[in-house]
Formats: sequence, structure tokens, C-alpha cells
Amino acid sequence: MFATPDAAKLIELAASLNLRLSHRDAELFLPVIVDALRELDTFVQSRADENAPPRLFPDRGPGHRPSPSEDRYQAWLWKCDIGGKDTGLLAGKTVGFKDHISVAGIPQVFTSQVLEGFIPDVDATIVSRVLAAGGKVVGKQMMMGFMGDYGKPLNPHNLGRATGGSSSGSAAALAAREVDISFGGDQGGSIRLPAAYCGILGLKPTFGLVSHFAVGFAAEPSVDHVGPMARTVPDLAAALQAVAGYDDNDPRQRRGIPDSIDALSDLDGGIRGLRIGILEEGFAEPIEPGVKDGVLAAISILEKLGAEVRKISIPEHAQVDPVYAALVFEGARAIYDVGFFGIGSKAHYPTSIITAIDRMWRENGDLMPPRTKLNHLIAELSRRNYHGAVYAKAHNVRQAYVAAFDRALTKVDALIMPTVRNIAPEVEPVPTDPTAAMEANLRRNWILMPNSYNLKPTNYTGHPALAVPCGKVDGMPISLQLVGKYLADPLLLRIAYAYQQAIDWDAMTGTD
Repeated sequence: MFATPDAAKLIELAASLNLRLSHRDAELFLPVIVDALRELDTFVQSRADENAPPRLFPDRGPGHRPSPSEDRYQAWLWKCDIGGKDTGLLAGKTVGFKDHISVAGIPQVFTSQVLEGFIPDVDATIVSRVLAAGGKVVGKQMMMGFMGDYGKPLNPHNLGRATGGSSSGSAAALAAREVDISFGGDQGGSIRLPAAYCGILGLKPTFGLVSHFAVGFAAEPSVDHVGPMARTVPDLAAALQAVAGYDDNDPRQRRGIPDSIDALSDLDGGIRGLRIGILEEGFAEPIEPGVKDGVLAAISILEKLGAEVRKISIPEHAQVDPVYAALVFEGARAIYDVGFFGIGSKAHYPTSIITAIDRMWRENGDLMPPRTKLNHLIAELSRRNYHGAVYAKAHNVRQAYVAAFDRALTKVDALIMPTVRNIAPEVEPVPTDPTAAMEANLRRNWILMPNSYNLKPTNYTGHPALAVPCGKVDGMPISLQLVGKYLADPLLLRIAYAYQQAIDWDAMTGTD
């Protein structure tokens, strides 16, 4: 059943939309509104088939919330046991998913206590493809930053150091060797940042290469990616090959996305003769000396393996931050307004997820952390001041930034730089004073955070970017980042694999 306003409420609603109604106007509007709502209610209550994508392994148990003894690093929201065929690219591999990725029948909370008990009824496309490839789905992993911090995963290298966000549970579980592969989300470095801090591999694929169906994060859709994370390059390559390719249900995919991608057959092809460009802007200050030295040492190893190394400059790399912010502030606000999976696409819309998130926003929006409220206020003021011009311009100038990277990538096969310019910082205690706690939360704004300096450019341009562990400083991992041409994800993996084989990988990536 639906709720209808009286005349006074209708006048108030109209005013919130900048529409003016008199009491008499409202009385005339109401019968028509009730008739329209009655029709909509009849439709939404009907039993018409919504043609949900088929579900593999439909007979799946409910799983369980892990106890503290099962979850030493606070990385898991839920444990389960689904699939695991004897054949396929991922046969014998355990796979976890960041909690913004829906697994039918398994609870999903998006870091919000308000959603406690919500269970989606649809599998994300990447979940279906993992299961089809023989992977065993073993649980949902903690994420940070949506409606609040449901919990903070611990860094297995040092419990007092940050894991990064927002795919923090995925990175922690991988570093602790509790899972073979995980899938995270990357809107401004959210795969690569925790990969760097936790000493594992994380791939932000070419935009659209991996389906985003039933993956939600309430950010600007054109910077949003989903991709694999793993401890070894072969596992990462197998995960990408298993899930990559065109999907009718993903409106973000554009012309040119292939049906599949081969990330494995040339993995051990070596890098002799490949041209690698050291991106000068990627080493900009402030950068910790140990990080700079460690990445340069890794580049020297690649050079010894036969790569041709040269310096290269892309000034636009250092200019992305304000453009990215202009896009993401209003983009995230628009998703809040129109619905979790946007509008206008001829694709399947996962109703259960959309309605659960919308109810959470409408009824419990005040539970958003201060930084999220701040972003919504900035976005609304931007829209009211510039009437959409900020958002439009941020989209329209994108091609110039894409072209700048494309020009550089005609001169080299891949770019290299630090993933982040620091090691994982110490975890800051939450202030007990409410004002100080709010100020600290406002400073942790992912749209504006400086440690994403080398990460956000490829979210904006859509080029593939791979975080690769390349050493340690004071016992904490450091990481290099490779960036390539569109759909050159397999080439980045090939470079990373050559590096993995050339060093004592287990010693470098271990947590002991």
C-alpha cells in the first residue's frame, strides 16, 4: 500500500522541488496524484516475471558471521561455502568479495548497521563468472566508507598501521593468506591503495572490462571499477580472465569491450624489448625516500630483465584532482537522487538492492558520517550555483586527459610510478571529544585525500592500472604501479610476473 499526502504536505513537497502550489492547487492535484499512485502500486505489487539473471549453485547455505577467533584481522563480514567445481580456471581457488558486490542468499550491509539482515536475491555477474570458472566463494569482506565504518580491518604486517580503503577487508584477508583471490572496487584507488598498504596485488582494469552489474558504491559511475586482488600474478591473471568481458546487464560498458580476454597465455612471455616510461609526475613531493628508492630499485630489476626504461612526463597527471572532485561530488549526489544503479539503461535492475539502499538513505540519511554529509552539501551547492555546468565540464574535458595519457603510451608500452608515495600510516585513535572526532572524520574525505594522488588519474581516464608490491620499509610494504593502454591489462600482468619471478617473492610479500 502507498502513502498519500494531504494538501498541506503536498504544498510542502512541491516547495522542496522549487514548485509553488496554493491550497486550492493542491486540492485539484490530489485526486490525480492518488489515481497515478494507485496505478503504480498495482504495477509494483503484480507478479510479472522480472527476468533475473540465472543463479549458479542455487542450493546454497546461509553461511555465518565469523567469530573473533575466526577473523583475527577483522577482514570478514560473513563466511560461506558456495561452488568450487573441479574444473575451470579457478578450480581449487577460494574467492572472497568486497561487501558492495552482491552474492544471492548471503547478507550484505554496505557498512551500515541499518541494513543488518538484508539479503540480496541476485548474484553480481562477476560472482556468476567466478562460480562458472570453478571458484569457491567463501565469504564477504569488510569495506570502509559507505554509510560509516562498520569495522576497521587490521593490517597483517602491523596491527597498528592502516589497511587503506575501501577494499580493506579484501587486502587484509589476502595478506593474511585467508583467501586466494578477492574482488574489490576502485573509485579513487580503493583496490590499489589497500593493495599497496598490505603488500598484495590489485588491478583496476580498463574501464568496463569487468562487469559492474550488481556492484554498487554510490559514487560517480564513470570512475567506478571492479577488479581482482591476489597474492600472486598467476592468480590475479586467472581471476581477470575468468570474469572479464561484455555483459548485457552492465550499462557502463562501451563499444570495444570484448566478450573475453586472454590474460594467461602470454603471462610468462618476458619483457625484453618492452618500453617502460618512468612517470616523472608520479614521484612528486611529498614522497617518502624509502618508497622512492624502493620503486627505483624495482625499475632497475625490470631494466636488467631487458626492458627499455626512459623518463616521461604527463603534466595532466598532476592536474586531475580538481577535475575528479568536480565530477565525483555531483555524480555521487545524482546517484543518491535517482537510485543506486542509476536510470535510463535497458538492463536488469536488481530491485531488492535498490529498494534496500533507497530506504536506508531516505529514512536514515542522518546516520551518514560527517564526510559523506559534507560531500552531499558541496554537491548540492555546486549544482545550485552552476546548474550542472561543473558536472558537465568535468565530463567534457575528460578526453583531453585521456589523450595526454594515450600520447605518452604511444612512446612507451607502460608507465611506472609509486602506487602511493608513503607506507601505511599509523592508525589514528578516534578522538573522544565529539568536535575533534567530527573534524578528524571530515579530514578523511576520500574525494580529497592526497594519498590518492597517483590513483585517481586512471579512475578518471579509464586506463588499466596495477599495484605490485616491490619491497618493504620499516617492515611495511611499498608498491609500484603500472599503467597501460586501454585493454592492455594482460601486458601489465606480464610485466608484473617477470618481476615476481626475478625476486624472492614469498619473502618480500610475507607478513612475518
